[in-house]
Amino acid sequence: MAYFYGMIKVIGILWNSFKMALQELKVNKLRTFLSLFGITIGIFCIIGVLATIDSLKSKIKNDLSGLGNNTIFVDKWSYGGGGEGAEYPWWKYMKRPSMKVEEMEFIKQRSTLASNAAFFVSGAATFSFEDNQLKGVSIYGVTNEFNSIQTFNIGFGRYFNESDFTRGAPYSVIGIKVAEELFGKPEKAIGKTISYGGRRLQVIGVIEKQGSSFVGGFDYDKAAIVPYIYFASIFNPDNSNPYIMVQALPGIQTRALQEELIGVMRQLRKLSPTEEDNFTCNDVAQFKDQIEKVFGSINQGGWAIAGLSLLVGAFGVANIMFVTVRERTSQIGLKKALGAKRSTILYEFLLESAFLCIIGGLAGLLLVWLLTLALGAVLPFPIFIAPSIVFLALSICIVLGVIAGIIPASIASKMNPVDAIRTK
Repeated sequence: MAYFYGMIKVIGILWNSFKMALQELKVNKLRTFLSLFGITIGIFCIIGVLATIDSLKSKIKNDLSGLGNNTIFVDKWSYGGGGEGAEYPWWKYMKRPSMKVEEMEFIKQRSTLASNAAFFVSGAATFSFEDNQLKGVSIYGVTNEFNSIQTFNIGFGRYFNESDFTRGAPYSVIGIKVAEELFGKPEKAIGKTISYGGRRLQVIGVIEKQGSSFVGGFDYDKAAIVPYIYFASIFNPDNSNPYIMVQALPGIQTRALQEELIGVMRQLRKLSPTEEDNFTCNDVAQFKDQIEKVFGSINQGGWAIAGLSLLVGAFGVANIMFVTVRERTSQIGLKKALGAKRSTILYEFLLESAFLCIIGGLAGLLLVWLLTLALGAVLPFPIFIAPSIVFLALSICIVLGVIAGIIPASIASKMNPVDAIRTK
């Protein structure tokens, strides 16, 4: 029974504080608005930054995962640049020999940590079907384990089978944009023959929409995948950005696979212990760590900007509470004369201060939500507000409210009831 009465008392304090906060907002609209504006802007800044950064980070991580999970890219080019503060030595990498499909076969034979390996080359052409044309279509020449490493789904038709790869069939799996531009509807593309540079390709499949990539990955939406043997009969593989994709076995770290591949490639290319590698085993996973560092710095900047606004807002709320205590002095005295405890008066004003901050925070969240709608229509990736971010915003508001209201609430709770009642 005591617990029940205690809960009723707590609910009563909460409801009374909430009504007082709304009354303050209603009676003194301009004063309250100006005081809460700092809280609104502060929450808008920090939540806006966090939501945008989280959405962008999620997009980039998904793009990196799209390059292949636990995958090493063996290439003559280094994807990591020239090191911190160093110029990228492109002239050195340009002189390196290009990757060969025979080297991929050697890796598959010698590697004990690899589950899949695929050879990749790329070109570009203008595709046409009847009177429709599409320029700048990427042509990807791949070997048979490519789709085991990459993550994409076939929306219509089928993918290549073993026979298609073995005989280098003039078949193609095209992206959704290619299919829509040339055929109107993706499902109409299956079985049709498209032309490019005087050559013809039969469409056997259409890839589901993938979206654009931020990390220079595969643009499947505007691409045509063909068997490597067919590609090599049309283009020179050495001039087509060739590289080898090697995926680690389940449970094997990419670092271990990377070290093994370095040894295998040095053995294959007969490099002496004193000779420098003329290839690079690029670990895509390392970019995820770099992304965390970059976005961590951006988040710190967002917190710094928001912190100033929140500080100004906290002073504004404290000012409101000081004025409120002065305006309600006689009411406070009457409550204490009727038996209200100091703790009750203290909690009422602290909760009122917290509710005022929450109102300002909700206004900031509303602005962030409007921002996500506006940016979502412009940016090539959706912006979302995670529940954890909303919880963080409300937590910040409550803490700021308690801090801003602690001194005025303490003054109110310590008032002498007789003196307070006489105050006009």
